[in-house]
Amino acid sequence: MKTYRSVKQVVVGKETRDGAGVKLVRVFSRRHTLDFDPFLMMDAFDNDRPEDYIKGFPWHPHRGIETITYLLEGNVEHGDSLGNKGNIFDGDCQWMTAGSGIIHQEMPQPPGRMLGVQIWLNLAAKDKMVAPAYGDILAKNIPCIQDQGCEIRLVAGEYRGTTGAFTGRYVQPNFMDVIVPPQGTWALETVPDHTLYTYIFSGSGYFDPDMQAIHGPKTALLYNQGGRFQVTTADAPLRFILLSAPRLDEPIAWGGPIVMNTQDELDQAFRELEEGTFIRK
Repeated sequence: MKTYRSVKQVVVGKETRDGAGVKLVRVFSRRHTLDFDPFLMMDAFDNDRPEDYIKGFPWHPHRGIETITYLLEGNVEHGDSLGNKGNIFDGDCQWMTAGSGIIHQEMPQPPGRMLGVQIWLNLAAKDKMVAPAYGDILAKNIPCIQDQGCEIRLVAGEYRGTTGAFTGRYVQPNFMDVIVPPQGTWALETVPDHTLYTYIFSGSGYFDPDMQAIHGPKTALLYNQGGRFQVTTADAPLRFILLSAPRLDEPIAWGGPIVMNTQDELDQAFRELEEGTFIRK
C-alpha cells in the first residue's frame, strides 16, 4: 500500500434536473456506489437564476439513509411530516437521519445564489430503521481552523485535536471544507482503508504528490488507499470539500429516495407508503 493517497477515479458531474425541476449537477450516484461506499450520491448546486431552483423539492419520502445538505450560499426552507421546519442559510449544514422513514420538503428561496451540495450517506442494515432525527449545524458553530497556511471548516469529524460541529450518530465521517491559497500545499493524515473523496467548488490543484494532472471545478476525485492526502495549488486559490468514512460493504436495494438492503425491504417501504403506514409512531 502506498503511503500517500493517489487519485483512483475522476468523476465529472452531469447536469440534470430533479425535484420539481431544480437544475443541478449529479456528481455521482448509483453506478458509483461500490467505489464510494458508504456515500451513495452527491448533487451539487450552483444557481443564481431563481427560475432554475424556485420549484424546489416538494414533499417526498426517505428511508434507510442520512442526507447532508451543506450550503456555501443560499436559503433553503424545509419542513417535514414530524412537524420540524426551518431554514438553511449561508455556511449552514443540515444532517438529517431519515432512518425508519420521513416525508419532507426542501424549497430554495429567492433571490440570490444557491451554492452547495447534498450528500446521501448510507446506513448499515442494523441502523436502517432507527428513529428519524435532525442535526441542524449553524455556520457560527463550525470550527474554522488556520493550519499550513490554509483555512479548514470542520463540519464533522476531527482535525488535529479539534472536534467538528457534528458527530455522526451511525456512520461517522470526516467532513471538511478547505481553502488553499495560491502556491500553497495542504496535507492530511488519513485512515488508510477509509473511503475518501474530494469535490472542487472553485480553483484547481494537484491532488496527489506525483502531480501528474491538475483538476478543476465540479469534479469529484476518489482516492486509492493510503495514509497521507496532499494537494498543491498553482497561481489561484482552491476551495474543495473532503469526506472520508469507513466502508459498510453491505448489499444495496435502491428505489428512488429509499435505500434498503433487500428487495423485500424496499417493496415493504413502498407498500407502506401506499397504505399510509410509512411514518412510524
